[in-house]
Amino acid sequence: AGLLGIGGGVILVPLFLWLFPVAGFPPDLVVHTAFGTSLAIILPTAISSTLGHRQHGNVDWHMVWFLALGGIAGSLLGSSMAAFISGESLKMCLGLMQILVSLKFLFYKPYIPPENQEKATHLALLLVGFAGGLFSAFFGMGGGVIAVPLMLMVLHLPIHLAVGNSSALIVVSSFSAVSCYVWFGMQNPASAPFSLGYVNLLVALLIAPLAIIFARIGVKLASRTSQTILVKVFA
Repeated sequence: AGLLGIGGGVILVPLFLWLFPVAGFPPDLVVHTAFGTSLAIILPTAISSTLGHRQHGNVDWHMVWFLALGGIAGSLLGSSMAAFISGESLKMCLGLMQILVSLKFLFYKPYIPPENQEKATHLALLLVGFAGGLFSAFFGMGGGVIAVPLMLMVLHLPIHLAVGNSSALIVVSSFSAVSCYVWFGMQNPASAPFSLGYVNLLVALLIAPLAIIFARIGVKLASRTSQTILVKVFA
C-alpha cells in the first residue's frame, strides 16, 4: 500500500481468499469475510492518511462533505449488492476488475485535463462520491483507484487535493461499508471464529498495525523508485 499508493485491498482480498480456506473458514463465508475484513483494515489506514494530508492543506472539507454524502449512499448500495451475490460471482467480478485496471496501467497514456479554478458543483461531488463508495464497498477495497481519476477527470482538481479528498472519502465509505458487512453477516446463521458479521476481528487486529508500520517502509521505497517502474509494478 505504501509503495504503490493504494488502500491495500487489491493485495489483501486475494491473500484472504487463499488464507481463509486454509484457516478452516466455512466455504460460503470466505469471499464476503475477505471483503469485509479488508475494509476494516483499510479504515484506520485511511484515517491516518487523511490526517497527514490535512496537515499539508490537501483536504477541502466543503468538498468532502458532499463527497461523503454520495459515498455513504454508494457504499450502502455496493455492500448490499455484494451481500446478495454468490461468493463465486464476486470472485469473478474481482478478477475482471483487476485485469481491467492492469491493462489500463500497462497501455493507457493518462491525460489529465487542466485544473479548473471554479468550485465543483454539488451534484458532481455527490456523483463522484457515490461512484467511489459503490466501488469500495462492492470490491472490499479503498476505492481510491476510481475516486482519484474521477476527481482529476471530472472535477479537474489538482492531484494533491484529489488524493487528500479521496483519503477522506475512503474513511466515510469504508466505515459505512464495514457497518453493512457486519449487519448482513449477522443475518447469516453460519459464522467464522472471532467474526462480527462478515468482519473477522482477530485478522483485522493482527494485520492493521503491521500494515500501517510497513506502509511507512513502502513509502520510503517508493521515494527511491522511478514512477515508470512503480506503474509497471502496479500493473
